[in-house]
Amino acid sequence: MPSNTEITTSQLSRLIGQPSAPIIVDVRLPEDVAADPRTLPGAAPRDHSTVSLWAPELTGKSVVVVCQKGLKLSQGAAAWLRHEGVPAETLEGGFEAWRNAGGLLVDTKNLPKRDERGRTVWVTRARPKVDRIACPWLIRRFVDPSAVFLFVAAGEVMSVADRFAATPFDIEGVFWSHRGTRCTFDTMIDEFGLKSEALERLALIVRAADTARLDLSPQASGLLAASLGLSRMFRDDLEQLDAGLLLYDAFYRWSRDAVEETHNWPSPSKA
Repeated sequence: MPSNTEITTSQLSRLIGQPSAPIIVDVRLPEDVAADPRTLPGAAPRDHSTVSLWAPELTGKSVVVVCQKGLKLSQGAAAWLRHEGVPAETLEGGFEAWRNAGGLLVDTKNLPKRDERGRTVWVTRARPKVDRIACPWLIRRFVDPSAVFLFVAAGEVMSVADRFAATPFDIEGVFWSHRGTRCTFDTMIDEFGLKSEALERLALIVRAADTARLDLSPQASGLLAASLGLSRMFRDDLEQLDAGLLLYDAFYRWSRDAVEETHNWPSPSKA
């Protein structure tokens, strides 16, 4: 049974992917990371020995600290965070327990280099509709909660990528883009190793809505209609992104928890 400063793998797995998920801090030693460089979804790598320096950045946030086995490194870092007023827990059993339980892990081999503030920076075409909202949602919820997204004129994406050290996505001829009949959202799920039934179900909806194959999923028409509606509601792409994140949060929770639920209001039978 975990202590009152620990969270179990099953408890944390229910929070992953939600906007209210805690910040996950990975304080594993370099040799442990080298042995398995994958991370928990959204985890930020930190050096346990400098916790006093980065603790203030987490003020006002809920935190789960992860080390290899859930022992001295994570417990010490979490205790220091609590000293700084940050509500922090450790993952019971650490990274090994999460991995052994089959928890979702992010493959980091193609993760873009982080900037000086620890954020990945991405750039794509302005006026997003489906894929260019779905991909930022996936990144923010499962890869890098602090990721920066730049929306620019289509002809300037590669130049901006070069000048601002940003990673281009959802344009032709780049790594993070459509592959065959599959869209960029599919590519990101594949490359980051984010294989789960809920995400695969959501990916089919996104693919159907983004590639004019609405017959693939009965939910795709609704996603497309809502996406096009949002694109008309907001002139600012970042405001549209913020609104769109909630839309994908809802579709993800349906994909994970509510696919079997139906809703009906039958007319009362006549005597």
